Amino acid sequence: MARKKAKGRKGTFGDGREGRPDHRLPLTRAYLMPAKRRPLVLAGLAGLALFVAWTTLDLTFFNAGFVSNGPLSSSHATLDSDCAACHTPLQEVSSEKCSVCHEKLGDDLGIYTWAAHYVYRSADFNRIVPSPDEENCAACHQEHGGRDAPLTRVADQQCRTCHDWNSFNDGHPPFAATALKDGVAPRDPAGLVFPHIHHVRELMNEQGLVDVERTCLACHEPDETGRGFKAMTFDRHCDRCHLVDGTRTLPVPLAVDGDIGVASLEQIRDGRAPGTDWAFFMSPAEFRVRGGQVVKSPVYHQDPWILENLKRLRRRLFEDPGLADLLRASAQVPPDQLPVLYEEAIQTLEGYAQGLRARPEPEIQEDLNKIDTALEALRRAVADPTAPLDESAFFLALERPRTDLSEEEVDVIYEVMENLAFVCLTCHEIEDDTIARVQADQRAYRRAEFDHGAHVIEVRCLECHTEIPFDEYLQVTAGETPPPGDPAVDNAEIQNLPRMGKCQECHAAGEVANRCTTCHLFHPDKGRHADFLLYAVPEGGSVEADAGGNA
Repeated sequence: MARKKAKGRKGTFGDGREGRPDHRLPLTRAYLMPAKRRPLVLAGLAGLALFVAWTTLDLTFFNAGFVSNGPLSSSHATLDSDCAACHTPLQEVSSEKCSVCHEKLGDDLGIYTWAAHYVYRSADFNRIVPSPDEENCAACHQEHGGRDAPLTRVADQQCRTCHDWNSFNDGHPPFAATALKDGVAPRDPAGLVFPHIHHVRELMNEQGLVDVERTCLACHEPDETGRGFKAMTFDRHCDRCHLVDGTRTLPVPLAVDGDIGVASLEQIRDGRAPGTDWAFFMSPAEFRVRGGQVVKSPVYHQDPWILENLKRLRRRLFEDPGLADLLRASAQVPPDQLPVLYEEAIQTLEGYAQGLRARPEPEIQEDLNKIDTALEALRRAVADPTAPLDESAFFLALERPRTDLSEEEVDVIYEVMENLAFVCLTCHEIEDDTIARVQADQRAYRRAEFDHGAHVIEVRCLECHTEIPFDEYLQVTAGETPPPGDPAVDNAEIQNLPRMGKCQECHAAGEVANRCTTCHLFHPDKGRHADFLLYAVPEGGSVEADAGGNA
């Protein structure tokens, strides 16, 4: 029986050299690519070509929607068609890529860096310590979740890479501002003598109020957002009752022939020292001089005659008061408020300079040059908001009083200062031989955000702020004299803040949000995100150099 001829032609195998025959393959080409499979292979090749073509078109013309994990958030929507703005091929999104847009100020610390997180609101630059656990921006801020995806919604697990507690209800440390030590909550120096109960009682009687919380709101005025409160000022909250007509100083001796005492209005006018232009607008009728002593009435808040003489007496105690002479109050402030000292010193020097520029005397112009030099140095110090400031420049000499003064002379100076500031000391304290600086805003939760407006519809003020026992001192039987408030539980240093347990009554798993980002922010100041300086051309540079230098 004749064998059927196999379909297809077998191939040959050989190296093509002369004299060497080719060998026939044992299989036909049809076996390697059977006719039935050929359309499938061709379809696969066509599909691959179509995929490559579509990917190329998508990357070029259609915002990479085909290869992307999803649309970018609204904040980054303009980058949809520019993957390279964030992505480096075969690498994760780096923080350096983010800094091209978010860190254009050029400061060394960087607003959105981990180093800034370590020091924010504390101004303690010793906290800048590199950590191996630091994540890139993209590890917390997840993209490609859609236009409405919130980039600031960060999982608690990201925070726990550095912070060793589980949640707000499991292991969270107590609030530093309310943590009890020996049964007593921390105090926050305010620079004031202020009993709440006395003032609440007076306001309730004056306005006929029976609701204590309405009385609180007479002074604690909500700000425009309702989150917090406006800083209190003497003009808005105190002058209705304090420093009314007829208020006067105690008699103080006039300084004659170098004796210890105060300078009269005429002496201050004749001296024309920088910053004393006010003397030419103050009426001599406010002063009564008898027997070598002077009494001033009325007394104003921040009375320039009293402050000028306190400064002169302080110079008798210290050989070199330094920059402390440029301040109206003491230099004792929390570290995060050091810029306040520099700004006040700058304002004082600017006032000095303005009063001297019209005077042609050579010695005055020489003093003016010194003032301008000091002004430039102070302005440079505060130009970078993340640069550490030196508060020691405002401290009085460590050796006090001067060694050339006898103990009797020192005692006389202090007595004159106390009599001169007698009216001020009704509310203020003396600190470092000057008026203590008032802390108008006793913000306690410096690393957390709290919104009063979101809580006041749920609880009343005194349900949370319970440290000052108002009920005990305000509810008295008719006809009885109400007891004075106990200074130990009612003074200006008491923050009267709720402890963490009060917050945990509502903020718990399955109830009110208790995520880390509910109360905490990572970045120091969200307001800097929209700062126009972020997009300013650096001095001596260009926009391109700025972006490239930060990339």
